[in-house]
Amino acid sequence: MLSLIVLYTARAAECVAFYAALGLDFVPERHGTGPPHHAAVLPDGLVFEIYPASDGRGTGALRLGFTARAAGLAPGRHLLRDPDGRTVDVRVPDVGEG
Repeated sequence: MLSLIVLYTARAAECVAFYAALGLDFVPERHGTGPPHHAAVLPDGLVFEIYPASDGRGTGALRLGFTARAAGLAPGRHLLRDPDGRTVDVRVPDVGEG
Protein backbone atom coordinates (compact mmCIF):
# COMPACT_ATOMS: atom_id res chain seq x y z
CA MET A 1 0.00 0.00 0.00
CA LEU A 2 1.30 3.44 -0.90
CA SER A 3 1.94 5.48 2.25
CA LEU A 4 3.88 8.59 1.19
CA ILE A 5 4.06 11.03 -1.71
CA VAL A 6 6.56 13.91 -1.60
CA LEU A 7 6.54 16.75 -4.13
CA TYR A 8 9.69 18.87 -4.37
CA THR A 9 8.95 22.29 -5.80
CA ALA A 10 10.32 25.81 -6.16
CA ARG A 11 6.71 26.99 -5.73
CA ALA A 12 5.93 25.45 -2.34
CA ALA A 13 3.51 28.13 -1.13
CA GLU A 14 1.54 28.08 -4.39
CA CYS A 15 1.41 24.27 -4.41
CA VAL A 16 0.22 24.17 -0.80
CA ALA A 17 -2.55 26.65 -1.68
CA PHE A 18 -3.51 24.67 -4.82
CA TYR A 19 -3.76 21.31 -3.05
CA ALA A 20 -5.42 22.85 0.03
CA ALA A 21 -8.15 24.14 -2.32
CA LEU A 22 -8.76 20.48 -3.25
CA GLY A 23 -9.44 19.71 0.40
CA LEU A 24 -6.03 18.64 1.73
CA ASP A 25 -5.42 19.92 5.24
CA PHE A 26 -1.73 20.81 5.51
CA VAL A 27 0.29 21.36 8.66
CA PRO A 28 3.78 22.86 8.69
CA GLU A 29 6.51 20.43 9.77
CA ARG A 30 10.24 20.28 10.24
CA HIS A 31 12.20 17.18 11.21
CA GLY A 32 15.45 17.93 13.01
CA THR A 33 17.64 20.12 10.82
CA GLY A 34 15.69 19.28 7.66
CA PRO A 35 13.85 21.91 5.65
CA PRO A 36 10.48 23.27 6.69
CA HIS A 37 7.72 21.65 4.63
CA HIS A 38 3.97 20.95 4.69
CA ALA A 39 2.22 17.62 5.21
CA ALA A 40 -1.36 16.41 4.85
CA VAL A 41 -2.66 13.02 5.95
CA LEU A 42 -5.40 11.71 3.67
CA PRO A 43 -8.32 9.64 5.02
CA ASP A 44 -6.67 6.34 4.03
CA GLY A 45 -3.49 7.29 5.93
CA LEU A 46 -1.42 8.35 2.90
CA VAL A 47 0.90 11.24 3.77
CA PHE A 48 1.21 13.90 1.06
CA GLU A 49 4.12 16.30 1.60
CA ILE A 50 5.34 19.39 -0.21
CA TYR A 51 9.03 20.20 0.23
CA PRO A 52 11.05 23.09 -1.18
CA ALA A 53 13.24 22.02 -4.10
CA SER A 54 16.98 22.28 -3.52
CA ASP A 55 20.18 21.26 -5.31
CA GLY A 56 18.31 20.45 -8.50
CA ARG A 57 15.89 18.23 -6.57
CA GLY A 58 12.49 18.85 -8.07
CA THR A 59 9.56 16.62 -8.86
CA GLY A 60 9.18 16.58 -12.60
CA ALA A 61 6.43 15.10 -14.69
CA LEU A 62 3.90 13.36 -12.49
CA ARG A 63 0.18 12.82 -12.73
CA LEU A 64 -1.85 12.72 -9.55
CA GLY A 65 -5.47 11.77 -9.02
CA PHE A 66 -7.75 12.74 -6.15
CA THR A 67 -11.36 12.26 -5.21
CA ALA A 68 -12.35 15.46 -3.48
CA ARG A 69 -15.20 17.75 -2.68
CA ALA A 70 -13.29 20.74 -3.97
CA ALA A 71 -14.80 24.16 -3.50
CA GLY A 72 -16.04 25.62 -6.74
CA LEU A 73 -15.89 22.38 -8.78
CA ALA A 74 -19.04 20.71 -10.06
CA PRO A 75 -19.49 16.96 -9.71
CA GLY A 76 -17.55 15.03 -12.34
CA ARG A 77 -13.99 14.71 -13.55
CA HIS A 78 -11.70 17.72 -13.88
CA LEU A 79 -8.17 17.82 -15.29
CA LEU A 80 -6.30 20.65 -13.59
CA ARG A 81 -2.68 21.81 -13.57
CA ASP A 82 -0.83 22.59 -10.36
CA PRO A 83 1.55 25.57 -10.15
CA ASP A 84 4.41 23.40 -11.51
CA GLY A 85 2.34 22.22 -14.49
CA ARG A 86 1.65 18.69 -13.22
CA THR A 87 -1.67 17.24 -14.33
CA VAL A 88 -4.02 16.69 -11.41
CA ASP A 89 -7.06 14.52 -12.16
CA VAL A 90 -9.83 15.49 -9.72
CA ARG A 91 -13.04 13.53 -9.38
CA VAL A 92 -15.78 15.34 -7.51
CA PRO A 93 -18.52 12.90 -6.45
CA ASP A 94 -22.21 13.68 -6.82
CA VAL A 95 -24.10 14.62 -3.67
CA GLY A 96 -24.85 11.45 -1.72
CA GLU A 97 -22.09 9.52 -3.50
CA GLY A 98 -19.24 8.22 -1.31
